[in-house]
Amino acid sequence: MQPINFYDDSEHQGREPEDVRLKQLGLYVHEDGRRIAVGFNITPFRERPSIEVTASNGRGEAAGSLTIIEALQSNFSLTMHLRDAAPTEEYTVRAELYYVGSGGERQIVDSKETTVDVTVPGETIIS
Repeated sequence: MQPINFYDDSEHQGREPEDVRLKQLGLYVHEDGRRIAVGFNITPFRERPSIEVTASNGRGEAAGSLTIIEALQSNFSLTMHLRDAAPTEEYTVRAELYYVGSGGERQIVDSKETTVDVTVPGETIIS
């Protein structure tokens, strides 16, 4: 029996792990300046990727993080809370898309990083 293809063009067919990318990363700073919604737009994938997002404040201290283990969808969002004791105006947000190899090592296939000013609520898109 031949497999059924639900998509006609190759853009929508899942890619091999080494070809999966973060097409866009969207950040939305909430008005309280202590929460950042992180939106992910990932290329279609055959194997489910994992994503690690970290935020560090202007002094380089860890302020927040979130981890997605084997994402089910290619387009979704989550909210990250900034929990540093002494907030700063600017934060560096870094997202790493990765797979775990057979030996348990992390293989990063794509990453994006930007600085965001939490005193200005609103959206930032990273392509």
